[in-house]
Parts: sequence; structure tokens; C-alpha cells
Amino acid sequence: MTASFFLESALLGVGLAMDAFSVSLANGLREPRMRSRRMLVIAGVYALFQYLMPLLGWFFVHTAVELFSSLEKLIPWIAFLLLGWIGGKMLLEGLRERKQETPTERKPLTWKTLLGQGIATSIDALSVGFTIEQYDFTMANWASLIIGGVTLVICLAGLALGKKAGTKLSRHASILGGIILIAIGFKIFLEGLV
Repeated sequence: MTASFFLESALLGVGLAMDAFSVSLANGLREPRMRSRRMLVIAGVYALFQYLMPLLGWFFVHTAVELFSSLEKLIPWIAFLLLGWIGGKMLLEGLRERKQETPTERKPLTWKTLLGQGIATSIDALSVGFTIEQYDFTMANWASLIIGGVTLVICLAGLALGKKAGTKLSRHASILGGIILIAIGFKIFLEGLV
């Protein structure tokens, strides 16, 4: 493995982590008092999915190319529906909260929602398996580990930025976070159609 392999994998990780970064930002906005351990868990879930998806794509290329090719058309729809649903819930919650005199305590991110976000933001990484199909398993694993590591760092930064802004925008954080998630889902959907 060469330096260019590590650089290419890291750059691929940066590109793939942008959706997860935006969702992390929205989650930080939603939960401005989030503790460091929780931030690490949330970023770790996104990093885990970003690690697993390219490996899964690599596996599909080596075992079931025809099956994956038929499912690939559904990826933008799945991401759009998942993020639209999660973002819509946040948006409605924020609008309901805004109508109340005193703000209610926001519900923390649930595991179900976190896993949905993890899948939705990393599903496009599944197709990265096609680009690394020439690697053997060890190289594919290293590339996926680098992508996951980059995602972890980027998502921690997104959560921290969101927390900082969330304390200033606390009354509008759910609305803004919901809009961000819906916009990301729509972007993935449009990119998948093109």
C-alpha cells in the first residue's frame, strides 16, 4: 500500500462523509447539551456505516454483481425517504415547539433514528465497492477503515459545530435540523437520478 492509496482513500472518505457531517450538524443543533461520550457514539455509528458500506459493495461486486446492479437504482429513493421522514419529524416537532409559550425539552436522538440516519447517509458509499473492486480484501478493508476514520473525525466536528450554534438557535434548532435533513435527502435523490 502506497501513500497515494492512503491519500485517495482519505479523500474518498471526505467526499462520502459530507452528508454525515450535515446530519451531525443537525443533531448537534438539536441537542446543544450533548456530552462528549454521546458525540463519540453518534459519530461512531456514522463511521461504522461508512466503513461497512464500501466493504459490502466490494463484496457484492465479487459475488452478486447482477443483484446489486438492480438494487442500485433504489439507493437514491431509500436515502430520500429515510432522511425525508426523519427530517420531517424534526421539522414538525420544531414547529409545534415554536407555537408553545415555553420551549419543551427536546427528545434526545433515539437509536432507531440514529441507525436510520447512519444507513441513509452511507448508502451511497455502497457503490464505492465498485470503484475498489480491483483491491483484494485486505486493501478493501484498509480503504474502508480510512473512510470510516475520516467520517468519525468529520462527524465529531459537525456535532461540535452544531452544539455551539444550537445554544444560540435553541428555539429554531429542530426546524433548521429538519430542513437540513430533508435537503440532504433531496440532494441524494437528485444526484441518483442524474
